[in-house]
Order: sequence, then C-alpha cells, then structure tokens
Amino acid sequence: MNLHQFRFVQEAARRNLNLTEAAKALHTSQPGVSKAIIELEEELGIEIFARHGKRLKRITEPGQHVLRSIELIMREVGNLKRIGEQFSAEDSGTLSIATTHTQARYVLPVPVAKLREAYPKVNVSLHQGAPDQVARMLIDEVAEIGIATESLSSYTELLTLPCYEWQHVLVLPKDHPLAAKERLTLEDIAAEPIITYHPSFTGRTRVDHAFAQRHLTPRIALEAIDSDVIKTYVRLGLGLGIVAEMAVRDDTGTDLVARPMGQLFGMNVARVAFKRGAYLRNFVYRFAELLSDRLDRTLVAKAMAGHANDYEL
Repeated sequence: MNLHQFRFVQEAARRNLNLTEAAKALHTSQPGVSKAIIELEEELGIEIFARHGKRLKRITEPGQHVLRSIELIMREVGNLKRIGEQFSAEDSGTLSIATTHTQARYVLPVPVAKLREAYPKVNVSLHQGAPDQVARMLIDEVAEIGIATESLSSYTELLTLPCYEWQHVLVLPKDHPLAAKERLTLEDIAAEPIITYHPSFTGRTRVDHAFAQRHLTPRIALEAIDSDVIKTYVRLGLGLGIVAEMAVRDDTGTDLVARPMGQLFGMNVARVAFKRGAYLRNFVYRFAELLSDRLDRTLVAKAMAGHANDYEL
C-alpha cells in the first residue's frame, strides 16, 4: 500500500464516490484511480466501496474504518511536511487563510500587514467563501487557519476558539425619519424594507432569530454577502441596512447614520479555527495572536492538545 492509494480513496469519498471528479481533482485518469483503489482493497482483503457494475455506490462498514485510518495517516503526512518547512525554511513559506468577505475586507488587513512585517519571507494566501466553505477548506487542508462568525463550531473536525465580539448596526440615510428617533425597536425596523446579508453570512441567523422571537416578519428587500454592496443600496434608498459594525468604522462623516443594534440582535462572536491534530508553524501562532489580544501561543497550543473548553469569551 502507498500514499497514492490513500489519496485516491480519500478523494473518492470527498467527491461523493464520483471517480471522474476525484481524478480531475488529483490531476490523473479515472481508470488509474479505480485501479489503485481495487489494488488497495485486494491488499487489505476487504471492499472499501460497494459497487454497482463499475460505479461506486456506498462506503462499506470496513471502508468507514479504513477512511478514518487514512484520514489520520494523511493528516500526519501533512504535519511532517510542515515540521520540515518549519525547521528548514526558517519561517518562510505561505500562510493560507480561509475567511469570509467581511473578515477579509474589514478585519484582516492590519493583522496581515503586521505578520508580513514580522515575517517578511512569509506569503499570505487569502481564500474567501461562505462559512461552510471556510470550514471545508480547513478540513481539506487548503487553509491552515480560518476566521468566520457562522458555522465553524459545528464541525467536529475543527478546533475553534472565540476571537472577538461584535454587534450588528443599522445603517440608514441621514434624512431618514428613523435617524432622528432616539430608541429604535424591532417593530420600527420590520416596518421598513431591509437590506442585509445572505442567511449563511455574518451573523444573519441572529438577526432572523430576534425578529422571530417577536413574531415579526421583516421585509427583506435585498440580500448580499458584501457590506459595501449593502451600503450602496441603502444610499440608493432601497431600504435600511443591517451590517457588521466592522463595516462602518470608516464611514464616519458620510451620508449614512450608523446605529448600534446589539441591544436588539445580541452580540456575535467571531471564531478562529484550525483542523484538529494539525501541526502549526510559528507564524500561524503569531497570526492568531495578531487577530486578538485574547489569543496567545500558549492558549492555542493548549487548545490544540485537547483543552479547548478551558477558553471561552
């Protein structure tokens, strides 16, 4: 048995048993993938996949055990590579970060700049996507560190730590009647057309939950994943905007008014995530420290060793 066979089995499982897609992802041929899997099954004396003709239909019970072992082996192979890079390259290489648009646009620029100042030989690769995509990129080892508000903590393959708290804000034109009202209610906001994030982004679930608890059905005029897009349509008069507070820090003195909404929608927690069991290089620890003064190398290392429950905001 060899690592190529392990990769082929792992990728076939990841691609919903589609060998053509697995072959594309691995830059090889579909017959080559099929042959390697069959050879591994023959060597182990079991069927990893149940078949209908030549097509894979499901993962067998022994196949589930094989896949878990392969996951451990491939994770440790990745760790070996990172250990070699750590001690041979003297803190050079690439830091791959998976995150959402809001984090990439409004939160990460300063930490990334400080990291590059501390580690000038380290390049940074930003991968943006929905929170579920951020989680998948960490699990598939496309990225070493992930930052998002939604979803990360629901994946058992990931270790997540709270990074910082933030609240939603209401953005509206200065001449809007609600801009002069001292205390806004959910009923005030629900009576207006609303422009906010897509349901899977930037704490949207907390906003929906707040309205639902009051038995209100807000009029969602437009959904987007980009805070700047939301603010653009607010300026055009399409409705009130609900965005993350990070997205309005540079908007003081503009034509928009920003009203904190933590008392109505509650507080959100952005989380940093790593794949469980991964080996973290020095600059990964340093980047975590730059993200939040609540994080330090000792705490992250302790959490990676299995003590994540010791730390919450």
